Amino acid sequence: MTNRPLIKDTKTLTLAGGLAVLMAATAEAERIGQPMCISVVDTGGNLLAFGRMDGSLAQAVKSTRNKAVTAALSRVPTGGVTADVEAQVAAAMDGWTNLLGGMPIRVDGFVVGAVAAGSGNGAQDLAVARAGAAAVPGADMFSDFTPRGAEDPGLDLHGA
Repeated sequence: MTNRPLIKDTKTLTLAGGLAVLMAATAEAERIGQPMCISVVDTGGNLLAFGRMDGSLAQAVKSTRNKAVTAALSRVPTGGVTADVEAQVAAAMDGWTNLLGGMPIRVDGFVVGAVAAGSGNGAQDLAVARAGAAAVPGADMFSDFTPRGAEDPGLDLHGA
């Protein structure tokens, strides 16, 4: 038998971290004037914090949860899978989504959770999620992320 460790180091958001992410995302949604549903999950996709702003779309309650879980477990922002792969994966994995607006929160190489926003267009959802993730010191903003799915191709992600 090899000398492999039986335990590995992990990190995850705390409730306080989840609430800080939620508040930062909410502030950005207010700033851009777009009511949002916002979900924050830990590294395992378990819900830590959720808010539904007045005027947000009711159907975004479920989609933001799915976006956050997808981002946490896949470790990449949602909306980056090509449209042909998107349909195949969605059919095979219950709750998986490629809608824009799910952002993993990665610090020092560890995905510690994820945040997702919904009720705006894809660029707005992503901007609000990024603002939430930025509440965690040292979080990777995935600045090289490019959407590739069926939703809103060719978005101006920096002008949201």
